Amino acid sequence: MIDPRAVVDARAELAADVEIGPFCVIGADVTIGAGTRLGPHVVIRGPTRIGRDCRIFQFASLGDAPQDKKYKDEPTRLEIGDRNHIREFTTMHRGTVQGHAVTRVGSDNLFMAYTHIAHDCVVGSNVVLANFATLGGHVELGDWVIMAGFSGIHQFCKIGAHCFLANNAAVTRDVPPYLMVAGQPAEPHGINAEGLKRRGFTPDAIRNIRHAYRILYRSGLKLAQATEQLKELARGAPEVQPFVDFLPTATRSLIR
Repeated sequence: MIDPRAVVDARAELAADVEIGPFCVIGADVTIGAGTRLGPHVVIRGPTRIGRDCRIFQFASLGDAPQDKKYKDEPTRLEIGDRNHIREFTTMHRGTVQGHAVTRVGSDNLFMAYTHIAHDCVVGSNVVLANFATLGGHVELGDWVIMAGFSGIHQFCKIGAHCFLANNAAVTRDVPPYLMVAGQPAEPHGINAEGLKRRGFTPDAIRNIRHAYRILYRSGLKLAQATEQLKELARGAPEVQPFVDFLPTATRSLIR
């Protein structure tokens, strides 16, 4: 299953049915799970672990050194889950010792062409990054987030689950779950109601999430007051709890 024109280090660990296309370069300390397929010209440096049934297209570069001037060849790694589709010219870099020492990517994600996952990022599952979407270092991206084309996230920002980032959005602050954001710098524009419908949220749940959004963004309350009201709402509406849990974790201030 390995094209004879590929270069695979003897210290790489590949499942028996992994497919390696022509002119790929697979370095030492790379582990690739069963059913994963690599197109031509893919480069993977280690330490990198890739899960099962991933599809990696031509010219992707995974696990190389972080683009960080502080990096001095310390032993850091990249971990990628199962069933990810990684399209042409996507780049994902290892972590740094100043961060987690690891960059983590979940499962069932789609990374379209020219997307970038920087060092020390933590990416959830079922996310979609459209063409040229970019994460700065240390970004945390929740499950089911969609980033439209050319959108970007500043380093150290956190994006809650189920958010939608519009095309060309420039996110410079933390974004609570469920939001739609747009602009440069990005600002909130309601909740991602259509995405929530597609994922099986009930009308009542979406109504409660919309109410939570209004408390946080339309009531004129200070953050501490809004937080108390959200806690009260979450007692009878568990779908609001992710809002409550996210707020105290914000480190770059909330988009507001």
